Amino acid sequence: MNAFDPAALDCLLALADTGSFDRAALQLAITQSAVSQRLRTLETGLGRLLVVRSRPLRLTEPGKLLLRHARQMQALRADIAHELGTALAQDERLPIAVNADSLATWVLPALNELVQAGQREGHGVELIVDDQDFTHDRLREGEVLGCVSTIAEALRGCSATPLGCMRYIAAASPTFIERAMPQGLNRANFAKLPWLVFNRKDDMAATWAGKAFGLREPRLVPRSIPSTEAHARAAVLGWGIGVLPEQMAAPWLARGELQAIHPEVCVDVQLHWHQWKLHADDMPEPRLRAGRLDRIGRALADGARRQLRPAPG
Repeated sequence: MNAFDPAALDCLLALADTGSFDRAALQLAITQSAVSQRLRTLETGLGRLLVVRSRPLRLTEPGKLLLRHARQMQALRADIAHELGTALAQDERLPIAVNADSLATWVLPALNELVQAGQREGHGVELIVDDQDFTHDRLREGEVLGCVSTIAEALRGCSATPLGCMRYIAAASPTFIERAMPQGLNRANFAKLPWLVFNRKDDMAATWAGKAFGLREPRLVPRSIPSTEAHARAAVLGWGIGVLPEQMAAPWLARGELQAIHPEVCVDVQLHWHQWKLHADDMPEPRLRAGRLDRIGRALADGARRQLRPAPG
């Protein structure tokens, strides 16, 4: 077995995706000892340790490098099998990373037609959620083949396409505003009030407050709500101040269940689509040049064009 044998690469993929030898064996429908043997042969052939045997297991830097190659080869095999009308041995899903706010607003409508077609054809898209400033890390480490990110510069071997701007505004329920800040939100009280955040990575509220009050690093009282939809709902219920995508806040604002705070202040987040280049531009068969990853990129770009604000300039 050589380092680029499909069976060896599929073994590495299964280990990375499942995080354990027993679950990887179940996914591949082989024994756990066979998984261990394939990995051992792969590491011996390369002369590199690829997987740290921890719980959950983790990939070394050489392992992440080979994982990127393995994902690209898997996606190419799936594209070719589809074009040739050949059934795949298993349902090959293509992983992409998106931020939660995009997933809750514009990504699902953008991908709907493509995903529905994929279900009929026996393959689909796997969505992995992370903060928009960190999805790029998942692409670089080989966990995904494409991502929606705030980073503009493409990795070597990748392409990057501007998608547009997602605008964020601050809002709270009328009852919260009346109870907690009857004189409005200002420099004297903003640091004493609860702000709704997605998780510890989420700095959107701090970014908005810094812009509103001219502060470099405002310190806030965070209240973690790790769901975009629940985040908006918590704001409606009066749990605190939410900094929300304008598309999500619009219905609540229209019904009077949320009230914009300093509506002249907003934060525009520029989003980009990144993907690995899976094939050479001179590939003779045009249909293979437009594989699943390319179609996903086009669908996201089209959906973003319809629902996001245009990129500046």
